[in-house]
Amino acid sequence: MSTIDLNSDIGESFGRWELGDDKAMLDVVTSANIACGFHAGDPSTIAQTAGWSVDRGVRIGAQVSYRDLAGFGRRFVDATRTELTDDIVYQIGGLQALAAAAGGQVTYVKPHGALYNTAVHHEEHALAVVDAIATLDPNLALLGLPGSRLLALGEERGLRVVREAFADRGYTPAGTLVPRSEEGALLHDPVTVAERVLRMVTDKVVVAVDGTEIAIDVDSVCVHGDSPAAVAMAAAVRELLTAEGVEVEAFT
Repeated sequence: MSTIDLNSDIGESFGRWELGDDKAMLDVVTSANIACGFHAGDPSTIAQTAGWSVDRGVRIGAQVSYRDLAGFGRRFVDATRTELTDDIVYQIGGLQALAAAAGGQVTYVKPHGALYNTAVHHEEHALAVVDAIATLDPNLALLGLPGSRLLALGEERGLRVVREAFADRGYTPAGTLVPRSEEGALLHDPVTVAERVLRMVTDKVVVAVDGTEIAIDVDSVCVHGDSPAAVAMAAAVRELLTAEGVEVEAFT
């Protein structure tokens, strides 16, 4: 039987400002990428989200980003390798403490937003992510885009790398994500998204915005938690995968 992990970016509320239905999403996914405060999230939100994850048996991951709270981590920050490494260690460490207080533990790291996309090709920033994990806890897995410099460098350093696809994001013919500012970047229909994910998992193919079929082999699929239909999309994905004999479980 085929298996796949289903993850989502959550814990992205801040103070009185709420984003997404984290409780409902955590009833569907198997891994939770919890914001660590640099693009979203505050200590109380992080602690609460970690607690909800523990209660549901959902794997906890650190969703690290550039220091860009105003821009939701979607803007490039020209930090040095050392500066970025320290920022990422700081973020992981904060989540580790709050997760431990909730009775859980952080088991993987996933860059967010601009850092995720930059680390696909930017050697120094990809190395900063790898440096942070290798220095702090080399047992932490690293989620990233297949074919990225980030995962290649992680493998070279001996890290456990997890290849990730996106249920609700458009792909370029090169296999990278379509920038959010461009047409075709986001998908919203739960049925379409579910069928797309099923093909990713069973046929190992995703169709790019120009109609090109791209070979893809992944261990985890992300549904973003901040879109209006996020929970409906995640539920549709899980329901269809299960109906087609694909087991949804956390990656090992």
